[in-house]
Amino acid sequence: MRKIGAHVSASGGIDKAIERAAAIGADCVQVFAGSPRLWKRLPLESVDVDKLFAKCKELSVSPVFTHSLYLVNFASDNSELLAKSIAAVKNDMAFDSLVKGSGVVVHLGSHLGKGWDAVKEQVKQAIITVLNETPADSCLLIENSAGQNGKLCSDLSEIKWLLDEIEKDKKYVSTGRLGWCFDTCHGWAAGYWIGSDEQWKSFQKSESLVTASEEAAGLFPEPPANAKKSYNLYSELDRLYLWKNLKLIHLNDSRDIFNSGRDRHDNIQEGLMYQGMLEYCINYAEIITIPIITEVPGEDGEGPDKINVDRIKKLAGL
Repeated sequence: MRKIGAHVSASGGIDKAIERAAAIGADCVQVFAGSPRLWKRLPLESVDVDKLFAKCKELSVSPVFTHSLYLVNFASDNSELLAKSIAAVKNDMAFDSLVKGSGVVVHLGSHLGKGWDAVKEQVKQAIITVLNETPADSCLLIENSAGQNGKLCSDLSEIKWLLDEIEKDKKYVSTGRLGWCFDTCHGWAAGYWIGSDEQWKSFQKSESLVTASEEAAGLFPEPPANAKKSYNLYSELDRLYLWKNLKLIHLNDSRDIFNSGRDRHDNIQEGLMYQGMLEYCINYAEIITIPIITEVPGEDGEGPDKINVDRIKKLAGL
């Protein structure tokens, strides 16, 4: 059974988030454990898990994912900011354990111009610290980024490096405590093609990136030089052996062009992602078993709504 859900508000209690998800046709959900833009976190004692579990059962909404706050930067050279980042994610991991969730999605931060190689060991150690000091049934999910302003993990090889290196030191990947989340908008913005090869050829033609003579000869150029090593997401995931650790898909359209580096979500089938790409992605063999969460702005600008959830279901043939 496919799981198609949305990020919704937990205002008034996390049980209210379950009700909001069900009201728009979602059967899984993502929430914030507190304000995404403030360091202060809600006390875990205030979470009524009995109400949550009852509502999940009543409305058949599960699993529950948590999105960590946006202020986190595991690559910061500011010791206070780094300590706050680790503490905040630890709190969210404790929340994940409390609500019997399926993972905390984390943007790891930005190297702020220093480059990946300069910060990767610090980022690795920060993740290990979080995992060492949080419940054994909590899970951290690294999210890919669009890449703007030095954001980490726009290149999926960085996620691969972290998973492999942390597994060497601590068996957190094989025990299910560390995985990753792929966001379609971020991937598109970072130069990963999430459609088919035929869609890539059509895209090149539509963008006038291939001449008539090149088309006749079957010559279709690779993406721009600053795109990722493999324009095709799926072959890149094969190459990096990242399929087995992919735990969640964020399905979002984009307000920006391919390889823009900009992270701006748009409603499903209303953005600039090439027609048919999201349908191809959602029905890709290795993805049909992975939960999907949408984080689109919604038709009224108030967040994911029934219109967008229904569009995803239609793309999935439901």
